[in-house]
Amino acid sequence: MDRPKKRDVLRAVNSMSSLCQNGEKKEGIRAVNSVCSISELTDEDLLSRLLDRPRLKLERKKSYEEMSLSLYDSAHSLDGRSGWDTPVFSMKYSSDLNPMVTEAWEALCRSQVYFRGKPVGTIAAYDHASEEVLNYDQVFVRDFVPSALAFLMKGDPDIVKNFLLKTLHIQGQDKMIDKFKLGDGAMPASFKVLHNPIKKTDTIIADFGESAIGRVAPVDSGFWWIILLRAYTKSTGDHSLAERPECQKGMRLILSLCLSEGFDTFPTLLCADGCSMVDRRMGIYGYPIEIQALFFMALRSALSMLKHDSEGKEFMEKIVKRLHALSFHIRSYFWLDFQQLNDIYRYKTEEYSHTAVNKFNVIPDSIPDWIFDFMPLRGGYFIGNVSPARMDFRWFALGNCIAILSSLATPEQSMAIMDLIEARWEELVGEMPLKICYPAMESHEWRIVTGCDPKNTRWSYHNGGSWPVLLWLLTAASIKTGRPQIARRAIELAEARLLKDGWPEYYDGKSGRFIGKQARKFQTWSIAGYLVAKMMMDDPTHVGMISMEEEKHMKPPLRRSSSWT
Repeated sequence: MDRPKKRDVLRAVNSMSSLCQNGEKKEGIRAVNSVCSISELTDEDLLSRLLDRPRLKLERKKSYEEMSLSLYDSAHSLDGRSGWDTPVFSMKYSSDLNPMVTEAWEALCRSQVYFRGKPVGTIAAYDHASEEVLNYDQVFVRDFVPSALAFLMKGDPDIVKNFLLKTLHIQGQDKMIDKFKLGDGAMPASFKVLHNPIKKTDTIIADFGESAIGRVAPVDSGFWWIILLRAYTKSTGDHSLAERPECQKGMRLILSLCLSEGFDTFPTLLCADGCSMVDRRMGIYGYPIEIQALFFMALRSALSMLKHDSEGKEFMEKIVKRLHALSFHIRSYFWLDFQQLNDIYRYKTEEYSHTAVNKFNVIPDSIPDWIFDFMPLRGGYFIGNVSPARMDFRWFALGNCIAILSSLATPEQSMAIMDLIEARWEELVGEMPLKICYPAMESHEWRIVTGCDPKNTRWSYHNGGSWPVLLWLLTAASIKTGRPQIARRAIELAEARLLKDGWPEYYDGKSGRFIGKQARKFQTWSIAGYLVAKMMMDDPTHVGMISMEEEKHMKPPLRRSSSWT
């Protein structure tokens, strides 16, 4: 493979800046200033072999050009081979050679929302063809995360900083649903900017769940906020934002909600249905893996940003204890591979005392038939839910990918998850990455669990639908585990359809072949997820802003057999 010239690479890295330069404000949307920055590499597991030299210590006084040249030289070390024993990532710049990337950036810039002249987020969808707007014209906290990462990777952190501060301000508002007051730390699901052209004023209206389907508060919003604050800090090297008193207080308020003592006997968080990305009734009540993985990642992120003052130290002590218990619980009881499935199949029931093997009294007859054919001899994953007498064996993509990125999964478990994705590619990826969950519920189970939800019919929406936004998570997990070929294959599938289909929200069908029956076009996080995936493949060091290395004190010995041994 021909090595590109260094200056060409620098032009490629900076070329996207021209797409969102200052311009005249049109229809309430304009671009942001371009401020170049780059993420600081801290994940040894991610690039320890690729960068076979002392760890880069990026100082803010260094120029972007110097940093880019250093990373370029590092990427071409080891005689043109990466430390993953796979071909080194292509350094060709997509902005000049891939018109799909240019189209995506233009669409992402159009989706920006302004409050008093400053960009504060991106709307959920920019679909002019849709007659019903519903809440797709709002800025959702979880939806903005891939957009924020895209802007950070491009060197435009202003919109991310504005978003973090604006949602922090919203957190301080009184939150009432009917006559009940939500906790002080609750973050909004979304907010909308109302422009009054006559009075020339902007007003923000936030939704904490009182307008959502089922009236459920978003548990994941606060976790995503903390995770994004860390990503901003890692990308820009600007610690002053996280050190602000209001940001420190915001983190403590969020942590207070989930670290308070109660009647729980497990370190996992008890949640209602519809409290996360799966925001409709889908049987995830209890201890869903998505929330537990985000909880773990948010705790680790907060631990790295809390000040060592009296208030901060108190929370840090609680976090360390919770992390140790949570990692042991998830790694031990949520993990499923071929050997563990066989053990559960042979479980005895009604065991009493602390010596019980079947600690949750799971009835073997409750194991669904599909799992016996689905589970390969090599591979494994964290199942969807574990609670007394209940194991949800469904695969959930977001929870497993976040488990890899946060190092909730051990290195061996991370590799096993990627083994499973490769072994069950047709089921989990199909023709459009990536299945949000597998398998779909249908017939009687669908009627009972979803309440006959017409949107969550089999292989549609959250019930086995394929969501392009998950591409960035799969790419990040692939890079961290040294399996970039998985991400490359998934990106090629997405590129064959996404732009042509108008960037749909989700796809339907067992293989993800059809545009979702109620999917919005120009869905912002579908666009941003693709851009983030492309930029991480072009420059794997970007993964460092969202990835974490494993802590030695959180390595409890696994007592169960694993498929990789």
